[in-house]
Amino acid sequence: MPALIATHSGPFHADDVMAVGLIRAFHDPSAEVVRTRDLARIAEADLVVDVGGLYDPPTGRFDHHQAAYTGPLSSAGMVLAWLRESGAIPVALAEELRVGAVDYLDDVDNGRRAPDSAVPCFPRIVEALVQPAEAEDGFDAAFERAVGFAVAWIHGMAAGHRRKAEARAGVAAAMTAAEQAGSNLLVLERYLKWKEPYFERGGAEHCTEFVLFPGTDGSWRVVCIPPELGSFAQKRSLPEAWAGLTDAALSERTGVPGSVFCHKNRFIAVFEQREGALEALRRAGLLT
Repeated sequence: MPALIATHSGPFHADDVMAVGLIRAFHDPSAEVVRTRDLARIAEADLVVDVGGLYDPPTGRFDHHQAAYTGPLSSAGMVLAWLRESGAIPVALAEELRVGAVDYLDDVDNGRRAPDSAVPCFPRIVEALVQPAEAEDGFDAAFERAVGFAVAWIHGMAAGHRRKAEARAGVAAAMTAAEQAGSNLLVLERYLKWKEPYFERGGAEHCTEFVLFPGTDGSWRVVCIPPELGSFAQKRSLPEAWAGLTDAALSERTGVPGSVFCHKNRFIAVFEQREGALEALRRAGLLT
């Protein structure tokens, strides 16, 4: 049977939306929600969020409004802590979710900070999703839409966390391979968000000056590595003669058919084939 989550009826906020989203993302994707203030119905629920006057994770109760609770969490923070402690969320991912989203929701819901009216943050998005509702069934439908948005966001953050871990491993292996070969080219067999792990691993002093990786369209890209994270400079630039050229004009200049594009600022060039990219770099005397 799907888990039954009870939360309060009527208008809702970012913390109860996120709490239910976390439960569906990491505990039970089929969990059903009853929105009520009826204590008898609340007592029947497997999990109770933002209502009920009790914070007791072993029994699935996550309310922060009662005077007996004096901590900093909202229902979102309470549920995240429970999922982390129960092993439903890996510690590193739970920490990223806490820092990247849930601490902010806890602070907003408990009045420690106000959302910036010029920033479309999660609490303001949830607030907007409440507005069309007028009757109870309207609030219930709007709540489900908001939870769907929260689940999609949570899944996206989890996917980003996995990609970061994959990038750290892939970039470390590519840096080691370049070191062993004495090469100034960092080669990635698939696209990874490489900059942060590269510089975490000492990229500023690393022997590599260019990175080669496939694009999502099947092309291959050569990117100049900056001297430090966040810099728009390059350790070494692509040839001035390539700057701003495309297709036939670039192919003629590189001497390699299938040369597609070089940015006028000479920090990226695109080629149809991997070997074409390597040959263009060789012909320009850029590889060591």
